[in-house]
Amino acid sequence: MDQATTRTVALVGAAGAGKTTLVEALLHRAGAISRPGRVEEGSTVSDHEPEEIARGISLSLGVAPFPWTAPDGLTYDVTLLDAPGSADFAGALDAAVAAADFALVVVSAVDGVQAGTLSAWRQVADAGLPRMVVVTKEDRARADFRHVLDDLRTAFGDGLVPLELPLGEEQAFTGVADVLSEEGLAYDPDGHHHTEALPAGLADEEHRLHDEVTEEIVAHDDEQLERYLSGEVPTTAELETTLAHEVRDGEAFPVLVVSGVTGVGVDRLADLLCELGPSADDRPKSVRAGKTDVVVAPDPKGPVLVHAFRTLADPFVGQVTLLRVLSGTVRPGDKLVNTTTKTEERIPGLFRLRGKEHLPVDSVPAGHVAAVAKLTGTPSGSLLADRTGPGASMTAVPPRDRPAVYALALEPVTQSDDDRLSAALTRLTAEDPTLSIDRSTDRTVLRGLGDTHLAVALERLARVFGVHVTTSPVPVGYRETIRKQVEAEGKVKKQSGGHGQYAVVQLRVSPLPHGSGFEFVDKVVGGAIPRGYLPAVQRGVTEAMASGGPHGYPVVDLRVEVYDGKSHSVDSSDMAFRTAAATGVREALQAAGTLVLEPISHVEVVVPSSAQGDVMSDLSARRGRISATTSLDDGSVRIEATVPEAELSRYVLDLRSITGGRAELTMVPDHYEICPDHLVPA
Repeated sequence: MDQATTRTVALVGAAGAGKTTLVEALLHRAGAISRPGRVEEGSTVSDHEPEEIARGISLSLGVAPFPWTAPDGLTYDVTLLDAPGSADFAGALDAAVAAADFALVVVSAVDGVQAGTLSAWRQVADAGLPRMVVVTKEDRARADFRHVLDDLRTAFGDGLVPLELPLGEEQAFTGVADVLSEEGLAYDPDGHHHTEALPAGLADEEHRLHDEVTEEIVAHDDEQLERYLSGEVPTTAELETTLAHEVRDGEAFPVLVVSGVTGVGVDRLADLLCELGPSADDRPKSVRAGKTDVVVAPDPKGPVLVHAFRTLADPFVGQVTLLRVLSGTVRPGDKLVNTTTKTEERIPGLFRLRGKEHLPVDSVPAGHVAAVAKLTGTPSGSLLADRTGPGASMTAVPPRDRPAVYALALEPVTQSDDDRLSAALTRLTAEDPTLSIDRSTDRTVLRGLGDTHLAVALERLARVFGVHVTTSPVPVGYRETIRKQVEAEGKVKKQSGGHGQYAVVQLRVSPLPHGSGFEFVDKVVGGAIPRGYLPAVQRGVTEAMASGGPHGYPVVDLRVEVYDGKSHSVDSSDMAFRTAAATGVREALQAAGTLVLEPISHVEVVVPSSAQGDVMSDLSARRGRISATTSLDDGSVRIEATVPEAELSRYVLDLRSITGGRAELTMVPDHYEICPDHLVPA
């Protein structure tokens, strides 16, 4: 397998744009599958998980390799990485971007540029990936290629190079006009095409577009531009060669048109993925050495360095790890070390994934994608290297940070579920780093990117790991603090024959500034309380604070001064002083009363400027205080605010509704403030 003829392509775009159907069409046209599956029937290669079939959308990263013989006579090894379009499953998009050499942005001819299109384009652009665009569903009712092309130009500016025009639209879509060669390509029912003259009404439009595209392509090549201006007309092959370099360098973005259902344009798309798309040699990957990013040449004879870019939980074989070999050649039996955890992993049998199908391979050279089972010490995003090689000190460049914005509290159904819950959640989070577990309270909290994200995770928890839970909203982490300074006495006197229990503590309890925590002060003089009992007094105070004040919430920001007390030479004990101190704190809180404190989060929302007013009004209605608004270079606006956590439990869902899914949200716990009395939970 030659790196120069390897193409690893991330299919990205909005949910419902037609990515999965396009994968089926490409696999079928290449002969990799006997018949294309249908999303509606749950029979596609990419979407084979029960959760995907039930919902009719992609939820995880689909892998689909196929061979393709291009017009240049070479046979290419193409691997498609089908990334979900839903924002809830953006972690799979991160994995696809990390492993791919370039991206194919899929846009529906019916729906045009959507929020998911914009988000996917922005991410692949930030990652520096070359891009091609394909307009799908051209056979559908209301398909309008020219309107979509205008939308693309408005959204993404210069650099878009339409290489095709549709011959007919909707049900009349029967072929494409090749803009570079100025030929019409009419398609037969078997997906093959033949050349025919362009319709009279289309020829003039195609010729004008040919001139525009030619000028766009040669403008980036000084020598070719000079010859073009002198009257020399470049050949189609020369234009394609120049365009391939411009695609690799991110200067041009070809636009194609297809129907994944009828097969029109699919073979042309495969040809151009191979002929215009960059190879593994063109796009060496970066890793991190200390604080510096280092480019790794994809040399099959170099030291082994492997990026485990995604793990999948398979109910039959266990954990399956998707690998991109950055350097060297990996073979079954190799022993590699995880550069982060230092766990040594033995590579068992290697295979390529095509959906759920395992295709065994003997070796995987640099630049290629494969899979391996049972690497239990290698979570998503890890690097594997020769223990003695230079890669052993390197780590993977971390993916884009995606803070959790939605959470649910989990309660195991049975004791057996409780016993297995922790291990199962650990495996889930190893598979999907955008999931996280919070055990900071007495409840297990699962956090993620949205309600569908968590719903699918819990379904997989039950199906793959056999662990069943019930869910509830995450309780708001209210706290209490004392209203004013007060003195109180804690007393334990118990005589029942033999040793009794005796302790008296005099406490002065007062509030501290918000966020100060707890301060314990020893002001005992004259040995009223022996020194050895003071640690027990402090422990009793902290236990009383943790058990909650009059409203039942943990107590914070408290200064407790012990200034006097009494003890007994026989009946006093640590337990007596712990109990007396706890009693004294509770009496002080009851006497002085408490204020309930609510957690406040720092919220940052990036939205199109057209949605700024709606978002700010909504934040204000949630008792939010806007602290800053910043206009960004891309025309969007960053809004920063502080908002009570009690108002944010479903905010990500409401925000997507308000903005049509065009918002980016970050929420970070910030501080506590006094909760208004009328909003204190009963």
